[in-house]
Amino acid sequence: MTLRTRLRDLALGARFSVAGGRSGRLRTLLTATGVGFGVALLLLAASLPNMLFQREVRESVRAVDGSGTVDAPRPDSFLHLGRTTVYRDDVVSGLLLRPEGDRPPVPPGAAAFPARGEMLVSPALRELLDSPEGALLKERLPYRIGGTIGPAGLIGPAELRYVAHVGFLTTDNFDGRGVRYGWSVPEEPMNAFLILLVVVACVVLLLPVLVFIATAVRFGGEQRDRRLAALRLVGADTAMVRRIAAGESLAGSLLGLLVGLGLFAVARRFAGAFTLWDVNAYPGDVVPMPALAALALVAVPVSSVVVTLFAMRGVIVEPLGVVRTSTPRRRRLWWRLLLLAAGAALLVPLRGEVQVTEASIDTVGVAAGTTLALIGLTTLLPWLVEAGVKRLHAGPVAWQLAVRRLQLSSGTAARAVSGIVVAATGAIALQMLFQAMENDFTQGTGQDVSRAEIVVGVDAGSAGAARETIARFERTEGVRDVVGIVESHVWRSGPLGKGEEYTPMSSLRVGDCASLAEFARLPSCKDGDVFVLLAHGAQGSPPDSFVTRAVRPGALVALRDPHPHPSAPERAEGGPPPRWRIPATARVVDSRPDPTGMYQYGVLATPSAIDAARLDDPDAQTMVRLDPAVPDAADHVRNTAEEIDPTSWVRTLAETERDAAFGSVRTGILVGSTLTMLLVAASLLVATLEQLRDRGRLLSSLVAFGTRRSTLSWSVLWQTAVPITIGLVLSVAGGTGLGVVLLAMGGQRVQDWWVFLPVVGIGLGLIAAVTLLSMPVLWRLMRADGLRTE
Repeated sequence: MTLRTRLRDLALGARFSVAGGRSGRLRTLLTATGVGFGVALLLLAASLPNMLFQREVRESVRAVDGSGTVDAPRPDSFLHLGRTTVYRDDVVSGLLLRPEGDRPPVPPGAAAFPARGEMLVSPALRELLDSPEGALLKERLPYRIGGTIGPAGLIGPAELRYVAHVGFLTTDNFDGRGVRYGWSVPEEPMNAFLILLVVVACVVLLLPVLVFIATAVRFGGEQRDRRLAALRLVGADTAMVRRIAAGESLAGSLLGLLVGLGLFAVARRFAGAFTLWDVNAYPGDVVPMPALAALALVAVPVSSVVVTLFAMRGVIVEPLGVVRTSTPRRRRLWWRLLLLAAGAALLVPLRGEVQVTEASIDTVGVAAGTTLALIGLTTLLPWLVEAGVKRLHAGPVAWQLAVRRLQLSSGTAARAVSGIVVAATGAIALQMLFQAMENDFTQGTGQDVSRAEIVVGVDAGSAGAARETIARFERTEGVRDVVGIVESHVWRSGPLGKGEEYTPMSSLRVGDCASLAEFARLPSCKDGDVFVLLAHGAQGSPPDSFVTRAVRPGALVALRDPHPHPSAPERAEGGPPPRWRIPATARVVDSRPDPTGMYQYGVLATPSAIDAARLDDPDAQTMVRLDPAVPDAADHVRNTAEEIDPTSWVRTLAETERDAAFGSVRTGILVGSTLTMLLVAASLLVATLEQLRDRGRLLSSLVAFGTRRSTLSWSVLWQTAVPITIGLVLSVAGGTGLGVVLLAMGGQRVQDWWVFLPVVGIGLGLIAAVTLLSMPVLWRLMRADGLRTE
């Protein structure tokens, strides 16, 4: 047989796909739609690496270059201070600048350097500030808007960012001095546990897409087989009809490629309008990797031909009909279990091979083993559905209609939910990995949010200003309690000892008894008391002997460094430093973790025990408890801090903190999982509608003979629910087993055996959603005009 003959048969099949009447065109449209959704998601997945890379590039390009040191002002130098604040759970990043010459470099994304008192804002931040929802944030950013930051200065179109020109930056409150932008810090190699998580996630998220594409190219198989029987009647042989069927599927998949490219172009165009798990990108960043895109575009049409030829092996098309309409032969189990065994054979030997200290794993082995295990579960589903529905008989009419339909075409029902099985199995395994690894990548901070929720530090400059700072927080809306401390240092009085380069020093905190009790276990306290606080080396604090070199009961201490280092800046005031004698009655107390979880040391003094006006450059440290009944209480506190000192630091306390790399991987997987579940829902809906269309004449006949429409609606529900229920049971068993094997690679244990419950809940929700969305089509197909024949 010549190549020309083969191509002719393929072309004839392609012609039937678009010229085979209304039903043929509808089948091709359904196939193209299903393939198009899958191709679009594959292209989006192939674009994810470039999206994340471009975000890193943008972030490094806009950062001030710190690779060199600029010691003195220059015409092109500037002082800079990074500012990050939180507004209603959204992060607002900022950069404060003060030029030191007349030629400062323009910040990336800006047309010109902002004028003094002006700020450049991102489009998203401008929109927020111009809206009523941004009123509180507008108070926190008291700068005129002088322009917009372009894409070169943003990591995404939805980022909230500003760059302001201020006059209060000095070498005492800045982050550094710069002359250019563009700074890249080499990333640390990814942890082996995270690599395992990424590899498994890629397999779990992409395999449902491939399963859905394989299912989509088989849409309308029954009508196609009847058409092929007609071709056999006019003289076509078996090989020819198989090539024609392959050509028909190939045409649908090629059209699906065009649909997928169109959907991808639309999704890419509106990429900036959507944010999934804090990931937002510019359309120009959504570019698939060439190798992955080429692989997807080639694999889809090839797989359509392969799947069609494989499906035709179980069908004997004769001139007078299709043998498949009789009772199908029983499905074989052994080769399905062989796939599962092959996956286990690759994964089980890797037990204990993944170590947290390593930066590499057997990527091929893990990916191949996981893929084989998931494919094995997918192929096992048709056998389970067939075996399960054979034992279902008695019940209401709707139940019997659904069961009989499943018994006649269980393979079609199994294919419709195979994507759910893969996605649910992978989701359960991933959740088990997440829970086990979260303990390794999430650490307790020791912070006590029941005692304080926000900590603010302000360089007050004087004791009076520090007390006023604390008082302003006490008057702030939404503040329930305040722990306020005036903080400075004391130095040992007298000459330097032998071998000493610096004068021994310690901290001094002045506050009321309630505030001091947050730092120490006080036996009793009244105004006028003084305490020497010892941490006993806890959390790396200095030993007690180091602290008592400077402070102890009865010791005379200096309130300013009596022997400043030559490199220290000169003080405006001259003369000897003021001194203060620690009362001999001062009691030595043990440190306790403060609300931030730290052990402090030094001297604690009540207000009347020392004249705080003599302290050297004191700071005001304020720890705040919020009133949960007041909306935006935290934002009111941040606004007060900004009004007091734009360079003050504000820290929100949390009991745990998560590793940044783990958080990034988790975000990426959540984005992919969301897209995959949307595809699974769409695939199940399209498959259900395709099955209803194939049975349109039968549904009309049943209605014509008096079957209630509610009965048929319930039968559609049962036809969806039974395969999904069997699939979910398989997913729970398979996902739990896969999760246990993957956890064993890193020596981890299962943290929660009930992690599958949310996945089962999503599956049940899909049943309800698909049934409701298919009702309008079902009711239209049940009209009597469906019996007409052209």
